[in-house]
Amino acid sequence: MIFVAVVRVAVGLLLAVTLPVSVLAADMAAGMQKAQTCVACHGPEGNSASPAIPSLAGQPAQFIATQLVMFREGRRKDAQMSPFATGLANADLNNLAAYFAAQKLVLPTREAPSATAEVGARLAQQFNCTQCHGPALMGQQHIPRLAGQQMDYLKTQLLGFKASTRFDMDGQMTSAVQALSEADIATLADYLSALK
Repeated sequence: MIFVAVVRVAVGLLLAVTLPVSVLAADMAAGMQKAQTCVACHGPEGNSASPAIPSLAGQPAQFIATQLVMFREGRRKDAQMSPFATGLANADLNNLAAYFAAQKLVLPTREAPSATAEVGARLAQQFNCTQCHGPALMGQQHIPRLAGQQMDYLKTQLLGFKASTRFDMDGQMTSAVQALSEADIATLADYLSALK
């Protein structure tokens, strides 16, 4: 009986850390307060104005929480994010994730050139982007939204996966981008960043 109770407690603790944020009781007010630090880089309500910094608004909560854990554990490294994430408790990252997931993404105002849009859409289908990121590339669970994301950020991440320098939890992205040329990556990033 004691063994069963210990196993149940261990499983409960494991689930508390790994369940999607929507299942957990996140504190949106605490998330909003903690997010004030993030505004300097990620923009008001998580809408980045910098081409190199991702917008967090409307990203799946589980994706945000997972990435914060990866920064906290040192699996992903960034000069600004790593020190910030080091001090986050699980409740903090769940609160931040819930807050940013609930924010509305400011839609891109630019349009991709028609040739870029056509080739980008074909590449997204050919390389199965829609299989994991969803038919509208809005992300799901631990997989990020690509539609409307900052172009330079997308390009940098894709190049990092191709070079195997970007942390990849299950190797899917590293494998998926190997057949893409740098020109393909630039086209895909341009296409994705203009999606509404």
